[in-house]
Amino acid sequence: MSNSQLTPGIAPGRLPADVIARNFDDVEPPFDMHEAQVAADRCYFCHDAPCITACPTSIDIPLFIRQIVTGTPEAAAKTIWDQNILGGMCARVCPTETLCEEACVREAAEGKPVEIGRLQRFATSVAMPKPHPYTRAPATGKRVAVVGAGPAGLSCAHRLAMKGHDVVIYEARPKPGGLNEYGIAAYKATKGFAQAEVDWLLQIGGIEIRCNQALGRDITLDGLRAGHDAVFLGIGLAGVNALGIPGEDLDGVRDAVDFIADLRQAALPALPVGRDVVVIGGGMTAVDAAVQSKLLGAENVTMVYRRGKDRMSASAYEQDHAAQVGVKIVTNAVPVKVTGSGKAEAVEFAYASDGRPGAETFTLRADQVFKAIGQKLSGVPAGVAVDGGKIAGPGAGVWAGGDCAAGGEDLTVTAVAEGRDAAEAIHAHLMGQA
Repeated sequence: MSNSQLTPGIAPGRLPADVIARNFDDVEPPFDMHEAQVAADRCYFCHDAPCITACPTSIDIPLFIRQIVTGTPEAAAKTIWDQNILGGMCARVCPTETLCEEACVREAAEGKPVEIGRLQRFATSVAMPKPHPYTRAPATGKRVAVVGAGPAGLSCAHRLAMKGHDVVIYEARPKPGGLNEYGIAAYKATKGFAQAEVDWLLQIGGIEIRCNQALGRDITLDGLRAGHDAVFLGIGLAGVNALGIPGEDLDGVRDAVDFIADLRQAALPALPVGRDVVVIGGGMTAVDAAVQSKLLGAENVTMVYRRGKDRMSASAYEQDHAAQVGVKIVTNAVPVKVTGSGKAEAVEFAYASDGRPGAETFTLRADQVFKAIGQKLSGVPAGVAVDGGKIAGPGAGVWAGGDCAAGGEDLTVTAVAEGRDAAEAIHAHLMGQA
């Protein structure tokens, strides 16, 4: 007998395969040329454009939109990639509603910004099948190690390769891509786009990726320093914060980041999900886990956050999307314990004031519980300074960027910017210009 939304426990195939396929298709279909030009024509092409300032990679947004208007999307893509070599993925996953589009003059005047993210996706999608637009400078004879094939590492590697350096990327996982491959909701990066973008990026040449090479297990920082002229650390945040409550070790309780990674690598209809799912957290990871649980066929999905809705790090747009697919959001509640006999059956919460639990409690039925209360730095080599849970002093000949490094928000686009800027600093150092 096939499973359904009412099947008890954690089970695969709660919805027909064709329904799941539709659920995980693009939330917003890509523009065609006519739609893109109509959307682009709304841009005022501001001289002192606030959208550029709001973009962590400082893309010249009015210029690339004007290039779409004039029918040259390939030129628009080059404008984007000059600043953000992973502009295709960022167009899909950036919280544009709190970055460039929030700063858009149209948003201030009409409450409807220019659809910058969708236009960026259009331009990069048109241009990616064409010949790679960048060539390598003459070889410098310098060799750089990049640890981590995520957004920061890939961005750093591509810019270094452009400068004529040889780059070896050491990646702990079986596939490159980092957050883009393993940590983004499946409906945001459909049709294998993350790997397609990596393959496209590697067309620059001069970059070798070695997977299943973990820092501290297979390679050491001292060894990398000895064998390379510079090292870039883009190791991300591999650790996950614990709830620290009774019952956290019961079957059915797991980290949301692992669930999302499974979603990206598995055949979706075969992925088991609970009938009653509780997600603890208020950020993008929590939203992604909750929404995808619902799309897989969970009957009841509740996202619980310890503070008020206005304090959630997930944007209002993402919160609304979660509510639209049927996720219930409960705020001002702190988990007290997970209960069950060998496996999760329920979670007890206490109503909270500013994140601090009070005396009144309530219980949610849960056969699957996802922890999404933040990630933390782990696996930092000896001698690398850490401040506030982030790398603050990599040491001589070593640079760091992305989620693992101090400063900036934990966003794909920020990681790209930091990898790019680190590459420029490394190049200056290697060429005696620093």
